[in-house]
Amino acid sequence: MSRLVNDRTFRRRSGFQWIVEIEVAEQARPQDEVKPHAPRASVVIPHRDDPENLRRCLSLLAAQTLPAAEFEIIVADNNSACGLASVEKICGARARAVLAPIPGAAEARNAGVAAANGTCLAFLDSDCRPARDWLERGLAALKNAEMVGGRVDVDVEDNNKMTAVEAFETVFAFDFRRYVEQENFAGAGNMFVPRKIFDQVGGFRAGVSEDRDWGERAVKKGFRWTYAPDVIVSHPARRDWPGLRRKWRRITRESYALAREKPFGPLRWVLRSWLVLFSPIVHVPRVLFSPKLHRFSDRVKAIYILFRLRWWRFVESYKVMRG
Repeated sequence: MSRLVNDRTFRRRSGFQWIVEIEVAEQARPQDEVKPHAPRASVVIPHRDDPENLRRCLSLLAAQTLPAAEFEIIVADNNSACGLASVEKICGARARAVLAPIPGAAEARNAGVAAANGTCLAFLDSDCRPARDWLERGLAALKNAEMVGGRVDVDVEDNNKMTAVEAFETVFAFDFRRYVEQENFAGAGNMFVPRKIFDQVGGFRAGVSEDRDWGERAVKKGFRWTYAPDVIVSHPARRDWPGLRRKWRRITRESYALAREKPFGPLRWVLRSWLVLFSPIVHVPRVLFSPKLHRFSDRVKAIYILFRLRWWRFVESYKVMRG
């Protein structure tokens, strides 16, 4: 039996973690009970100050092979500067915008889930570009799996004029197969979960790597991930060093927050930092033989960013520990 979610409250605990407390009603209902006319899927999209990508994402969702009556779209806006009314105009009649006032993608996803009516939750980011059959294939994959992580391809502006960062991201970014099959989580930019499982695991936690944390919590409860390579979205590559650095600064801080909660966390973090420093030696062959790069000059540029970024991450790891 599952319990009805009555309310969600958020409380700060320590300098960098949020715990989602879920108060449940005393009344219980069967897991398979659904609301009348509930759609098969609710697509949950966190959004903040990214209107052009959101428009493109919504246009691609409008062209899905899954009949429109079988899914709804929830855009959880995280205090965009343009205001919720402007986001509602972008959503039009096909999508529903809800306010997510607490900062952070984790809180935005939780707000989207709270407003969702579907029996399945399909998580997508506003800058992701779903394939035309993304929803149809994702729901099909769930018929033989408990939770599904799909494939994310990297888009570049011009394959004939890749920047060094684009070349690097083409090889290394969004390795969802490794996330799902080796690390027990799926990125929330392409993730399918039945609502009844999500309610048992609980909401995303802010202040940590929320999708990794959620996936690990689900596995601890006995649920299992499946990687579905035909459930495809694409994501634009970062183009320059400042953009890549901002991405990894956020990831490093969230990863350390999660690591600190585990036994011997700080010690394991130090060991991990040294592994990161020497990891380019192991990963150079991956660049040299990657089928995703077709010119030797792009491979050289990707190797340059590989060494530069791993050194930067090593230094940043120690800054995070001190700060």
